[in-house]
Amino acid sequence: MIRRRVTAPLLLLAAAALQAQQLMHWPVRGSREMVGAANNFEVEAGFRMLSAGGNAVDAGVAATLAAAATEQARFGLGGEMPLIVKMKGKPARIISGVGIAPRLATPEYYSTRPPQPWEDARRMSPIPAIGILAAITPGVFDGLLLALETHGTMSFAQVVAPAIEYAEGFPIGEEYAGFIRTHQRVLSLWPDSAAYFFVNGEPPRTGSLFRQPALARTLRELAAVEKKSRGKREKKIAAVRDYFYKGPIAKRIAAFSEKNGGLIRYEDIAAGRASFDEPVAGEYRGYTIVKPGFWTQGPVLIQALKLLEGYDLRSMGHNSAPYLHTVVEAVKLAFADRDRYYGDPKFSRIPSETLLSAEYAATRRRQIDPAHASMDHRPGSIATVAALPVPVRLRGNPADNVYASDTTCVNVVDRWGNVFSATPSGAWLPSVIAGDTGIPLSTRGQSFVLTEGHANRIAPGKRPRVTLSPTLVLKDGEPLLIMSTPGGDNQDQAMLQVLLNVIDFQMGAQQAVEAPRFQTEHFYNSFATHEFVPGRVSLERRIEPSAAEGLRALGHQIDMRSEWSNASAPVLILMKDGVIDGGADPRRGRFLFGR
Repeated sequence: MIRRRVTAPLLLLAAAALQAQQLMHWPVRGSREMVGAANNFEVEAGFRMLSAGGNAVDAGVAATLAAAATEQARFGLGGEMPLIVKMKGKPARIISGVGIAPRLATPEYYSTRPPQPWEDARRMSPIPAIGILAAITPGVFDGLLLALETHGTMSFAQVVAPAIEYAEGFPIGEEYAGFIRTHQRVLSLWPDSAAYFFVNGEPPRTGSLFRQPALARTLRELAAVEKKSRGKREKKIAAVRDYFYKGPIAKRIAAFSEKNGGLIRYEDIAAGRASFDEPVAGEYRGYTIVKPGFWTQGPVLIQALKLLEGYDLRSMGHNSAPYLHTVVEAVKLAFADRDRYYGDPKFSRIPSETLLSAEYAATRRRQIDPAHASMDHRPGSIATVAALPVPVRLRGNPADNVYASDTTCVNVVDRWGNVFSATPSGAWLPSVIAGDTGIPLSTRGQSFVLTEGHANRIAPGKRPRVTLSPTLVLKDGEPLLIMSTPGGDNQDQAMLQVLLNVIDFQMGAQQAVEAPRFQTEHFYNSFATHEFVPGRVSLERRIEPSAAEGLRALGHQIDMRSEWSNASAPVLILMKDGVIDGGADPRRGRFLFGR
């Protein structure tokens, strides 16, 4: 971020201008290229590639690898990532960089497993929220290599260079250092994790130079494999992949897992490869929304938009009680379908054509009562599919999601019109470091369920249905915007509101991400305990009190929270009329740089 010294009168004028627009951050705009991510290190890594002549994929891969080194509170190299890539003049492509459940991870195993050291046996989740038993195979690294191999222009050694530099030492931020302090008791259960995160036995000080020598060594090792390989660029990247997934790194991760009571074995890592996946698309008011498929929650956004297309939202007034009620009720219906029907299509038959059809949306729209808030979980009637038989209870119990740290986001637009939108996640704190590799294991296995017949029931070789959900919007076949966000289950309802701000209310990018939002919890949580909270809607205090009272009168269970309390923080890049307009959500420290 570049800051300029300005005089006091200029500062007053700048403050007045921001206040008039009601913006916390200045918009970031350019006409050639832009990188958006969660911290300045990630943005710098991406822009370093663009400045060296790389494209959006080169920059996106570099930024994501940098995130694995500088943002391990929320994402690590053993995690997972859905990715949308659209190269100029080509169709959008989806990459599934999501790992799989190991062969030993069966419903029978988790139904009878013993408690872990941090768990209360009376209240434990079937699949634990943290620890080695929640681990699936590393997926994100192969996803990045697949993107680089097929759509990038640079070598792996080039794109990993910033991550190596940061792993060797970077000033650790408040969030990362704070997460280590918060979770030091749990991290201490695993000696390799304690050695990785603690400095002389203590959590690192905020702003101190934090070194991750094990991760730096592994990344240098991988870069050296490429440099030693002969042949074309693609063959060299394939050598890096084999070294990770079939060679020494896979063997070290598997040996660590087996020695420490985990379920991952060498054969699981070798089988858990990234792949291209079919995108899911839907129309809304002349725009095409592209999402990853039903192995994510991404289609929720399309389903909600299809419901809302039947309303004149603009005439209701932005964030008025009628507007909020309509959008909340649409979100509830879309999430109910997610809870009932979504899962890995490689293992389960998903009624995707029905769920995304206009006829189904029209039927579901009639279930929205303009005068009453629904308190029931109401998936659509399609076929006999197992529900989630989870006791209804409120959050806030000690065992509920104590350790959920979630996700980051990376978005890039280059000068040629190529775009990269990713939601990297997993292997967040408190994470188990796999021995001397420096690689944290993902705990995404907790997103599976044990319900017999359910599309998201755990099975060996299966991907969990993830909440991760990058977004691409096309107008007349060309990219209009890309967007991704952290936030677990909240991701798509947050991005839905941002998208409505852009399309229905014609907001610019920064205004769209800053506008106050709601967050409903009327769904089965995707993590650990999978609880259902009927009717609860959290509102940021910037929403007018009259709107909140209007929602209460309709029966919503309103929870007023602080002005910037929404759990998600999107990065939005809007491309229109030759201008690249970036929005960085201040709810968490999002960063943008464009030119």
